[in-house]
Amino acid sequence: MTIQRFLHTVDRFSMVVGKTFSWLIVALMLLVCGEVFKRYALNAPTAWIFDANNMLYGTLFMMGGAYTLSQAGHVRGDFFYGSMKPRTQAALDLVLFAVFFLPGVVALTWSGWTYFGESLAMREQTFNADPIPVYPFKFVIPVAGAVLLVQGIAEMVRCALCLKTGVWTPRLKDAEEMDVVGEQLAGSSYVDEADKREVIDKAKAIEQAAQQRKSDSTGGAA
Repeated sequence: MTIQRFLHTVDRFSMVVGKTFSWLIVALMLLVCGEVFKRYALNAPTAWIFDANNMLYGTLFMMGGAYTLSQAGHVRGDFFYGSMKPRTQAALDLVLFAVFFLPGVVALTWSGWTYFGESLAMREQTFNADPIPVYPFKFVIPVAGAVLLVQGIAEMVRCALCLKTGVWTPRLKDAEEMDVVGEQLAGSSYVDEADKREVIDKAKAIEQAAQQRKSDSTGGAA
């Protein structure tokens, strides 16, 4: 297996995990809508809904971390970073991954597993009138840490490869916001073709400028 294939395999795995758990946003919406209806229309609020919302949102947030990292989507202060050459960027990233990322994520995964084990042993539940199990949610912590760790190792390999070649290797391309906008406009019957084209062209120009800056500052956008 070539290095590029390894990187894309890890990127694809993180993408599948992130997109799979992104469907939790639908479950969150249904829970909130159902609770609002029960609370205000039926005057029958649910005791466990608040805890369930927190667990679902926490799961969504944690399991999307590796996907965001694979797309170089985490926020960074790129005022100085963006002006650096790729090799300098890679060297800086590699040091930061080794000094901060690896110890932090390994500690998260290890302690998360211990945290889950203790919760499972006591069959931990929430403290309310209708308690729900907590240990399945705590199991998400080490799982999310492990997935993020794998993606982080791939990022370190990407940095090492950039140090060797002087250029960032391309990442897997995911659907961009512009693709969604184009599909929505194409299916609209309320906007004429000239206006559609004008909006799409302007949006593409903005997106290309943003992508160029992202490529310069984070490296490796496909």
